[in-house]
Amino acid sequence: MCIGYQTGTRTLANRFSIFFRSLNRWDSSCPFCSLNLPISTATASSFNPECTNHVAPNSDRFHVNLSYRIADDRFIQKKPVLPDSRRGCLWKAIDVFDEVDSADQESWNLVIRKCTVNGDFEATVKFFVRMVEEGFQPDECSFLDILKACSFLSFLELGRKSHASIVKSGYGHIKLVSNALVNMYARSQGGIGYARQLFDEMSDRDSVTWNVMISGFVHSKSYRTSLEFFCLMTIGRERPNAITFAIIFPVCVQLGSFSTGLCIHGLAIRMGLVSKTLVGNALVSMYAKFGRSVDACYLFDEILEKDVVSWNATIAGLCENNQYVEARNLFSAMVFRGYMPNSATIVNVLPICGLLQDRDHGRQIHCYLLRASLDTDVYVSNALLTFYSRVGNMMKAEYIFQMMDKRDLVSWNTMVVGYTTNGQFLWAINCFNELLSSQFRPDSVTIISILPTCAQLLGLKEGKKIHRYVLRRPEMQTDLHVRNALISFYGKCGEPQDAYGVFLETNNRDVVSWNAMLSAYSQIGQGDKIVELLHQMHIDGIKPDHVTILNILSAHASVGMRRGKQLHGYCIRTELMKELSVENALLCMYAKHRNIIYASNLFTNLSRKKMVLGDTTLSGNVIDGSQGSAGRIFNQMCQRDLTICNLMIQVYAQNNCINQALNLFIELNIHGMKPDAISFMSLLPVCAHLASTRLVRQCHGFIVRSCFNDVCLDGALLDVYAKCGNIQVASKLFNNSSQPDLVMFTAMIGGLAMHGRSEEAVKIFDQMLQSEIKPDHVAMTAILSACSHGGLLDKGRKYFESMSDAFGIEPTIEHYACMADLLARSGCLKEAYEFVSNMPCEANANVWGTLLGACKMHHNVALGQVAGYHLFNVEAGNIGNYVLLSNIYAADRRWDRVEELRKMMKQKDLKKPAGCSWIEVKQKLHIFISGDSSHPERCFIYNMLRTLDQQIKEPLEWISTQG
Repeated sequence: MCIGYQTGTRTLANRFSIFFRSLNRWDSSCPFCSLNLPISTATASSFNPECTNHVAPNSDRFHVNLSYRIADDRFIQKKPVLPDSRRGCLWKAIDVFDEVDSADQESWNLVIRKCTVNGDFEATVKFFVRMVEEGFQPDECSFLDILKACSFLSFLELGRKSHASIVKSGYGHIKLVSNALVNMYARSQGGIGYARQLFDEMSDRDSVTWNVMISGFVHSKSYRTSLEFFCLMTIGRERPNAITFAIIFPVCVQLGSFSTGLCIHGLAIRMGLVSKTLVGNALVSMYAKFGRSVDACYLFDEILEKDVVSWNATIAGLCENNQYVEARNLFSAMVFRGYMPNSATIVNVLPICGLLQDRDHGRQIHCYLLRASLDTDVYVSNALLTFYSRVGNMMKAEYIFQMMDKRDLVSWNTMVVGYTTNGQFLWAINCFNELLSSQFRPDSVTIISILPTCAQLLGLKEGKKIHRYVLRRPEMQTDLHVRNALISFYGKCGEPQDAYGVFLETNNRDVVSWNAMLSAYSQIGQGDKIVELLHQMHIDGIKPDHVTILNILSAHASVGMRRGKQLHGYCIRTELMKELSVENALLCMYAKHRNIIYASNLFTNLSRKKMVLGDTTLSGNVIDGSQGSAGRIFNQMCQRDLTICNLMIQVYAQNNCINQALNLFIELNIHGMKPDAISFMSLLPVCAHLASTRLVRQCHGFIVRSCFNDVCLDGALLDVYAKCGNIQVASKLFNNSSQPDLVMFTAMIGGLAMHGRSEEAVKIFDQMLQSEIKPDHVAMTAILSACSHGGLLDKGRKYFESMSDAFGIEPTIEHYACMADLLARSGCLKEAYEFVSNMPCEANANVWGTLLGACKMHHNVALGQVAGYHLFNVEAGNIGNYVLLSNIYAADRRWDRVEELRKMMKQKDLKKPAGCSWIEVKQKLHIFISGDSSHPERCFIYNMLRTLDQQIKEPLEWISTQG
C-alpha cells in the first residue's frame, strides 16, 4: 500500500499518520480502552465518537471508568493478548513506520501511542528508547505513554529516569504528567515511598491525584494507610467521588471492618453517590463478602443503570454465600434481560452448574463460549474444566485441557482434583507427573489435591516423595493445610508413627490437625492413643468439633461403651447433637454394641426424626439381626428416600428374604427413584445367594449404562460373577479395569481360589505387590485360601510368615484357620495339630472343623477323635461334626464308636437338615427340598426323572450284557 510514495519525504510521514488514524476507525477501537492514566488533550483528538463503549474524556462517565481500572487490579491486563486482526494491523503499521527514513515527532508519538493503546507496553518502551537514541526530545504525550508502560511493567528504574527527563524538560508542572508520575511510582514494586514523597510535594492536587494515591496504597496492600488517606481527603478541599468510594469499599473488606464500611456507605448516601453504577457495584460486592447477601441483592435492585459488572458482582456474592440456586437463577434473569455475559460472568456461573449437577445449562454456556470466541481465555477454560470434572465427564475435561493453547497452574490443579474426585486415581497420578515435567511447579493446592490420591492407592512410596518435595520448600513447610494433608495421608496408609511425626513438627496445629491424627489412630483401633490424644487436645485448649466426635466413634470397638456414653453426654452439653452426622454415629455406636434399647430410646427421644435417623436405627436392627423390627421401622417412616430403600434391601438380603429384596428393588423404579451404586452393592449379594447369572448380567448392564465408574462396585461385580461360577467374566472384568485397587485384587484372588486356580491367584497377588498396593487382612486370607485349595504349602508358609514383617499385619483367627487347612490338606496332620495347639488365640470351630475334615481325607482316626471332641465342646449343636466323626469311625470299621455317636445325637435331639436345591427356568426360581412334594408340577417332573433314569440305565444294561 506504500508503493508510489517517496521514502523519507514529509508526504510519507503524513500518510503514515493518516494510516494510524484510519486503523483506529477500521478496528472500531477507542484509544482509551486500556488506559488507566489521565489522557492528554492531544490524545483526545483521536477519540472515536462512534464508540459505544466509551465516552468523551471530559465527561464524568469517562473519569469513572478510567479510575475504576486504577482502583481494581482485576481490570488491569498486565500484558493483553491482542486479537489476530488488531495485532496484524499494528505490525503492518510498524512496518510502514520502519520504512520512514526521517520520521518526525508526530510519527514517533503516534507509533508509541498505538503500542500503548494495544497493550504492547514492551513495544512502547522499545520505540521510546529508539526515539531518544535518534535525538528526538520526548514531549508531554511521549512521557504519558512511557510512564504508563513503566507502571504496567513495573520498570521503576526506567520510570525514575523518565521522571528526571520530565523535570529537566519542564513538564513536571503539568497536572496530567504529575498524576502519571504518582501512578507510576504507586504501581511499581517498591515505589510507594517515592509516590508519597511526590504527592506531598504537589501543591495542586485534584481528585484524580488522591484516587491514584489511595489506589497505590491498596496495590501495595497498605490498607490502613489507604483508609487514612481517604479520611484526609474527606476533610480536605477535594471531595471523594464515585471512583474514590469504589476504591475504598474493597479496603473495608480487606480490613474485615464491616462497621467502617457502613460509615462510608452512609457518607456515600449523604453525598448522593449511591445511585452511581460504580458505587452500587462496589457496595454489592462489599455486602456480599461480609455475608450480607440479602442486603447485597437489595442494593443490586436499587442500581438504576445496571451493567454487566453489577450482575457479575451479585452473582459472585451469592456464590460466596453458598446460594448457588439463587446465583444460577440470577444469571438466567441476566441473559433474559439482554445482558451479554462476559468472561467474568462465565467464570462465576460454570462452577455453579457443576455444583448443582446442571449439565444442560453448563453445555449451553459452553456453546455460547464457542460462538463468542471466549473459550480461548485461560480463566474461562479453567471454569470449563471445573464444570466438567464436577459433573463427572472427565473425558470432556481432558479434551478441553489438551486443546488449551495456554495453561496455568490452576489448569493442572483442576485436572488433578477432577481425576481424584471422580475416583480415577491413576489418571491423577499421571497428570501430576506430567505437571512435574512441565514449566510449572506444584504449589500447596497441588500437594493437598494429590496426597488423598496417594492415600487411596496406598501409595506410600509416592507420598513420601511428595513429602520430601515439601521439605525442600520452606513456604510449604509452614503451610498448615499441607501439613494436615500429610498427617491424613500417613494415617490412611496405616503409618500412624509417621503421621505423629508430622503432627509433632506442626507448630500452629488447629482442630483439623487433631482430627487427622485421631482418624489415623481410629483406623487401627488404638483406643489408648485416642484417649491420650484427646487429653492433650483438651490441655492445648482445642475444642472438639463434630468431626472429632465422628473419628472417635468410628473406633467404637476400642473406645468402648462407657466412653461412648461419655461422648454422648459431651455432645448434649456442647449442642453437637444438632449435627445429623453425630446423631447418626451415636446410633450406629449403640447398634454395633448391640445395645438396641439405647438406640431405640435415642431415636424416640430425638425431636427431629430425620430420615437419616431412621436409616441408622434400621442399620442397628440389621446388625442385631432384628429383621422384624427393621421392617416395622421402615413401614412407619412416612418419608423414604433412596438411602432408606438401599438399607432395607440390605436388611432383606442379610436375612435371606430374597423375594422381598428383589421386589423392593423393583419398586425403586416404580416410584421414580433411580438406583445408585449403593443399591447394586446391596442387591448383588442377593444375586450371589441365588447363584443367578441372569440377574447378575442384568445388574451389570444397568451399571454400565449408568456409568457409575465405582471401583468398589466393580469389585463387587467381579466377586459375584466368581461366586455364580462364571470366572471367565470375572477375569475379563479384572483385565479391563484401568486401575484395579485392593478390593479388585482381593476379589479376583478369592474368585480364582474358589475355582481351584491357585497358580493364577498367586500371580495376581504378585502383580498386586508389584503395583505397590499393600495387602490387608482380607487379601491375606484370600491368598492363603488359594494356597490351601491348590496345595501350595511352601507359598502358603512364605506368605503367612511375611504377614507381620513385610506387611505389618498381625494374623487373625481366619489366617490361622487357612494355615491349618493348608497343612492338613497337604497331609502334614501332626504339624497341623501342633500349629493349632500353639496358636496365640483359642481355636474356634472353623479351625477344628478344618482339621477334622483333613483327618477323614487322610484316614487319621486318632487325631480325628481329638479334633472331634474339641469341636463338640466349641460347637455342640452342629450335627455335621457328629456325622463327620461318625464317618471316620465307620471307615475304620469301629462300629461301637459309630453307635455311641448316634446315641449322643439322639440324646441331644440333633437332626440333620433336609437337603435343598434350586434351579432357575424362564426367570422363575424352582426350589426342591428333600421329602417335600408341594411343587405344582411335581408329577411331570417325577415322570421326566423316571424317563431319564431309565434312559441312563439302558446303555449300562447293554454294556453289561456285551461284557
